[in-house]
Amino acid sequence: MTLKRFFFLCANIYLFSFSVFAQVENTPEIKTPIDVDYTLEKVVDSLIIPWSIEFITENDILVSEKQGKIYRIKKGIKQEVIGLPKDIYSRGQGGLLDIAISPNFAKENRIYFTTASNLEGENRVAGNTALYTAILEGNTLIDLQLLYKAIPNTRKGHHFGSRIVFDEKGYLYFSVGDRGERDINPQDITKDGGKIYRVHLDGKIPEDNPFISKPLAKKAVYSYGHRNPQGMVYHKENKEVWVHEHGPKGGDEINVIQKGKNYGWPKITYGKNYSGTTITNDTIHPNMEPPLYYWVPSIAPSGMAFSTSGRYPKWKGNLFVGSLKFQYVERIVLKDRKVVEREKIAVDIGRVRDIKESPDGFLYIAVEQKGIFKIIKK
Repeated sequence: MTLKRFFFLCANIYLFSFSVFAQVENTPEIKTPIDVDYTLEKVVDSLIIPWSIEFITENDILVSEKQGKIYRIKKGIKQEVIGLPKDIYSRGQGGLLDIAISPNFAKENRIYFTTASNLEGENRVAGNTALYTAILEGNTLIDLQLLYKAIPNTRKGHHFGSRIVFDEKGYLYFSVGDRGERDINPQDITKDGGKIYRVHLDGKIPEDNPFISKPLAKKAVYSYGHRNPQGMVYHKENKEVWVHEHGPKGGDEINVIQKGKNYGWPKITYGKNYSGTTITNDTIHPNMEPPLYYWVPSIAPSGMAFSTSGRYPKWKGNLFVGSLKFQYVERIVLKDRKVVEREKIAVDIGRVRDIKESPDGFLYIAVEQKGIFKIIKK
């Protein structure tokens, strides 16, 4: 055996060992509590697929319905918001998606939302993810503006993303899934899809975005190599954007987003094809970011929130993620950026679409076919 061959084998054994060790360390057993010390109070009824919750105040809530409606619920009274764009593309996983109020909402009443959109004239029976903004005047949207539209349209009905968060510097981040084109979009910064994007609140591209000077690159791209991010939250203490994204069969991930980084899909993954065949044998790569955490089997994560208020003293600082597949909320305890404990709460509540912390510190859960629930500690 040559010396070169020997070092090659040693390197591969090391990488294999590292991957196995990471998988063992990365899967603490999930617990179902014996004693439940909270109750669930339904605060909004008669919703089909409430994709997103947003709070103006604790008594003034916006809810997006996937089929193409926004409701405003003030003191328990639900009214439909009018003035939405007419090109919402409701197909498969697409429709009206996330909704968020501006950091400057108190001054300008501006909101942001994402939709699956068939705006492109060349193919009106297809769509892709779009970011809009508008002013909310009572229950009417005015000054509607399209800030970003992913292209091209496709008839595929899955992997639209899409969540919206803001940091404290005036940037808006939003996600777009790979649109079912895993071998084309996520690893190519000249194409939309499989990306986290960063723009100013008016939709303009920041001059320090990582690919601003790259020829043909999508200038709004902040990170790439993503599959289908349907959870995003800004970690205020660490000043970081956290996302989770759907893997295939296994390999749902939590990632901490860094400027210009590649998160690997589909070159590295802990998941397999739905048929059980292998996508790749690689779970790490020197030029790609490993997940902070991954789920095997997949839980189909949707919605994401940190509990920061102290309303639930034992839960403060914990991360909460909804499960579409297993129909519960997962409470995740972190220590030194590692998942050290997992617990099921709101067991069998239904397909969880979103989870948010309200201005007064309570956690709210949006559940398909049921409505919005508030978690109240006993």
